[in-house]
Amino acid sequence: MKRFFLHLIGVLAMLQVLSPLGESIALAAPDQIPDDVHVTVLENGMTVVVMEDDRFPLAAVRLFVHTGSAFETPKQAGISHLLEHMVFKPTNTRNGGDAAQEIERVGGDVNAATSFDYTVFIADVPDAHVKLPLEVFKDMIFSAKFDPKELEREKQVVLSELARGEDNPSNRLFKTLQSEVFSGTTYGWPIIGFKDSVSAITPEDLRQYIREHYQPQSMLLAVCGRIKAENVVATAQEVFGDLKNTHVQTPPPHIAAESLPVGPKVVVEAGKWNKVYLHAVFPIPGMNTANEAGLELLAQLLGGDRTSKLYRMFKYDKRLVDSISMSSLTLERAGLLYIDATLDEANLETFWKDLIAELSSLSADSFTQEEIDRGKLNIEDSLFTAKETLGGLTMKLGYFRFFGYGPNGEANYLTNLANVDRAELEKLITTYVRPSALFVSALVPAKDGADTASLTQSMEDTVRQAIPQKQQSVTHVQKDTAHKEIVDLGQGRRVIFLPDPTLPYAAVSLVYNGGDALLDEKTQGLADLAARALTRGTSTRSATEIEDLLSDRASAIWASNGRDSFAVTAKYPARFGSEVLDQFKATVLHPAFVDKEVLLSIQNQLASIRSQNDQPMGLAFRQLFPFLFASGHYSYYRQGIPDEVKAYTPAQLVSFWEKQRSMPWALAVCGQFDQDEILTLARELAAAQENVTPFAFTAPQWSNNHEKKLTLQDRNQTHILKIYPVPGSESPDTPALKLLKTALAGQGGILFRELRDKQGLGYTVTAMLWQAKEGGFLAFYIGTSPEKATQAMAGFDDVVQFVMQNDLPAEEIERAKNLLLGDYYRNHQSLRSRSEEAARLVGRGFDVDRNQKVIEEAEKLTPVDVRNAAKRFFDENQPYIMQIVP
Repeated sequence: MKRFFLHLIGVLAMLQVLSPLGESIALAAPDQIPDDVHVTVLENGMTVVVMEDDRFPLAAVRLFVHTGSAFETPKQAGISHLLEHMVFKPTNTRNGGDAAQEIERVGGDVNAATSFDYTVFIADVPDAHVKLPLEVFKDMIFSAKFDPKELEREKQVVLSELARGEDNPSNRLFKTLQSEVFSGTTYGWPIIGFKDSVSAITPEDLRQYIREHYQPQSMLLAVCGRIKAENVVATAQEVFGDLKNTHVQTPPPHIAAESLPVGPKVVVEAGKWNKVYLHAVFPIPGMNTANEAGLELLAQLLGGDRTSKLYRMFKYDKRLVDSISMSSLTLERAGLLYIDATLDEANLETFWKDLIAELSSLSADSFTQEEIDRGKLNIEDSLFTAKETLGGLTMKLGYFRFFGYGPNGEANYLTNLANVDRAELEKLITTYVRPSALFVSALVPAKDGADTASLTQSMEDTVRQAIPQKQQSVTHVQKDTAHKEIVDLGQGRRVIFLPDPTLPYAAVSLVYNGGDALLDEKTQGLADLAARALTRGTSTRSATEIEDLLSDRASAIWASNGRDSFAVTAKYPARFGSEVLDQFKATVLHPAFVDKEVLLSIQNQLASIRSQNDQPMGLAFRQLFPFLFASGHYSYYRQGIPDEVKAYTPAQLVSFWEKQRSMPWALAVCGQFDQDEILTLARELAAAQENVTPFAFTAPQWSNNHEKKLTLQDRNQTHILKIYPVPGSESPDTPALKLLKTALAGQGGILFRELRDKQGLGYTVTAMLWQAKEGGFLAFYIGTSPEKATQAMAGFDDVVQFVMQNDLPAEEIERAKNLLLGDYYRNHQSLRSRSEEAARLVGRGFDVDRNQKVIEEAEKLTPVDVRNAAKRFFDENQPYIMQIVP
C-alpha cells in the first residue's frame, strides 16, 4: 500500500483526528521529526507539513480532508464525489471555472480526488505563487454557492461519469467486489454513488456536508518545493487560521473481519467482451496495523512484478493469462489482497483450478530467501523514488503524517518491512490466504446458450473443494539541472549528459530513428513486437535471469516503439550502474529472440489488441491513425493486424532489429552517473554498427475519407474526436499551436467551460496535439451521452468559430502561456522523462532545449497571432470526425 502514489491514489484513506474541539496542539518534539520536514499544528487543529526542495521552480500543494464516501450514509452515497465536482463551480467571489483559470494563468495545475476515506485538493504551481492555491482551495470549499441549476448540470456530468465507469472492466469488477465483501459497511458502495442517491442531493445537503465534515482538526496541508517553511506556515495561518471546529469528529473504527460476509463467493457476468477479466480478493485488516508491511511483501512476492510467483507460473511458464498481478490494498478500516488477471476464455477452467491449487498449497517455504530480499528491496525502492517528483514527495509526506504513522512513519514502516521473516509470512498466509475467505468477480464473453450460473457454480465448487487443504484459522487481527554536455560520435550518433545530483539514481535512454518507418504495409506491428521481445533474453541470459538481475537491483530496462523512432531505456540506482549498463548493452547488441519468448510476446500483443478493442478510447486510438492517413507508416496499426502478428517469426525480428540498429541514434543520461562509463557504452554501441543508414522523416499522407463511426456494443457513452491537420513540430507555427491547444484544454480551458460547465455535455472534454516532425493534428475530444452527441458536435463548431473570429482575452492567453511552462516542469521532473526527452529531440535533429525554446517563442505571441493561427489551422483544413457509439 505504501506504493499508493504509483497507482491507486483514489482508494487510500486518511489520518486520525488531530485534536479535540478548540484545543491548541503543541508542535511535536524536534527530535521526533526528520530534520528536513517541518511540521506545525495550527491553533485550530489543522496540520501543516512542509519540506523545502529547490530542484525545480515549483511548489506542490496537497490539502487533505478526512472525509470521503466511507463517511456517507446510504442516502448520501456519492455526495463526497459530487461535492468535489461542485467546488469548481461559482463561489461568492469567483465565477465557475475561475479557480482553475487563476491557477493555470500563473502556469499551475489544479485538481481534486475523492476516495473512501479522504478528499484531497491538488495543485502544482510556480514557487512564487504558493499562496494562490491555498486561497483558491479555501474559497472553493467554504464559499461555494451551490447554485441549483449548476448542481443539476453537474449531476448529469456525474451520472455520465457513472455510466462511463460501467464500460471499464476493472471498474465493474471492483464495484461488484466491494458490494460483496463490504456489504453492510460504508465501503460497500462506489465512491461515485448511485443514480438515485446522486440525483436526490440538494444544495443544502452539500452545505450541511461541509459543515459536518470539513473541520480544520480533520485537515492537513502538505507543501514541498522551492519555498521557505516559515513562510508557508505563516501563509497557512493567514488563509486558514480563522476556521473553527464546531464539533469533535472521529473516524469510524476498523471493521472486524468476523463482521464481514463469509466466502467463498463467485459472481460471473457475461457481456460483449473479447477477454475474461477476473478479480479475486482476500479480506485483510486496514492500514497502520502490525501486519501491513508483511502483507504488502506477500503481495509483492505473489504478484508484484515479472519475478513474482503467480506471474512466472501463469504468464511465463503455463501461458494461461495475458496478465496477472497482486497488490495489497489497505483502506483506513479494512483492506484486500487483490488478484487481477486477464485471459482467454479457453484457458479459464485450467487457470482457475491451478490458481486455487497454488493458493491452497502456499507456504512461506514457497519463496527463496533471494526472492524475499528482492521483494523488500523493491518495496523500499518505490518509497524512495517517490521523492523524484515534487508531487510524489508531497503525497508521501502528507500520507505518512495524515494517516497517523507519526513523525518517523516511513522509517518505522521500513523497519517493520526489514523485520518480516518466514515465520511472519507463514502466519499471514495461514490467516488470510484461505479459499474459504475468497471473493471473486469475473466478466466473460457472452455466448448464445451459455449458462453463467453453471460457470459460477463450477468456479465456486473448485474453491470449496480446496478448503480442507488449508489450515482453517479464522483469527483476524529544481536544483540547477541546466548544465549539460553533448558529445558527437559522428554519423548522426550523439551522447547527451544531464547531471542531477539530487537522488542516487540515473536513467539512460537510447533513441534510434526508425520504428514504424522501417516497416511496410505487410509488416505492421513488427516494430512493436520487437519492443516487447527485445528485453526477453540475450545470448548470455534468459528472460527470467534478466528479470532477477534487474529486480535484485531495483532496476528496469524497457523498449518502446514509435512512428518514427525506437527507444531503449534503463532506470537504476547509481550504485548498480555498471551491472545494469552491461545488461543494457547486451540487450541492444545481443538480443536472443528465442522462439519461446517471441511466442509469448506475440500472445501479449494479441491480448493487448483485444483489450484495446474492449475499451472505447482504446478502440478509438487503435483506429485513429489508419483512419486519418491514407498510406505510409503513419497509416499503420501500431500493434499490427492480428492474423499477421500471429505469423511473425524470430527470423523477422532479427532482420528488423539489424535494420533498426543501423539507424542514427542519440543516447541521453540523467541523474548521478559516471560520465566515462556512459561514454564507453556509447562508443561500444557505435563500434558495433558496421554501417549507419541515413534516415529521412516523411510527411503523413492524409486520407480522403473524413468520417468514421465504430460501434462498441453494450456500452453507455458516445466518444467523439474531431481532428484538424496541422504542421509538424519543425514548423514555425508550433508555438502558436501549443498555445492554442493549451487555451482550449484543461479545466480552465475554453472547451471544458463551454461544453462541460455551461452545457453539461460530458465528464471529459479536452483538446490534444500530436506532432511528428513533418506533420500533425489538433483534436477535440468529448465523452457524452448518445442523445447529446449532436449538441456536442455543434459545441465543437461553436468553439472553432469563436477562436477564429475573436482575439482571446489577455487573461486567456496569459493562462495558456503560464500553463505551457508549468506543464513542462511538471511533466519533466523524473529522470526518465528528461533522458527520453533529450534523446528524442536530438534524434529528431533539434537542440536539447527545443521544447523550452518553443515555450519562449509562445511567450512572445499576441492574441492576434493566436487568432490568425486558428484561422489557418481550422479554416484551411476540412476536419476528420471519429465516433465510438454504443
